Amino acid sequence: MNKIKALNKNKERRAKRTRAKLFGTNERPRLSIYRSNRYIVAQAIDDENGKTVFAGSTREIKEKGTKTEKSVSLGNLMAEKAKKAGIEKMVFDRGSYRYHGRVKAVAESLRNSGIKI
Repeated sequence: MNKIKALNKNKERRAKRTRAKLFGTNERPRLSIYRSNRYIVAQAIDDENGKTVFAGSTREIKEKGTKTEKSVSLGNLMAEKAKKAGIEKMVFDRGSYRYHGRVKAVAESLRNSGIKI
């Protein structure tokens, strides 16, 4: 049990270290990523007002494919939602996750869709 608590503390510390450098505004919201074993969830957060501007998940995507392919589709979906909301720039918050694999796939597909990160 102590090992699990230590791992969770380390994860929280990594997330705090990452988020300490980031701040989202209404014009440039923070795109926060949460990754589970099965899904990946992204939400654009306005830290000034403490509100979620819009959110998306791989649960919304009906296409078949690997988790990484669904992450690319999530990035495209988030780019569409950002353009609808009139947002061209975002701050990418990877949380406690490395910029690798599914997290990287979301960021790269957002950049390819025209959103500046």
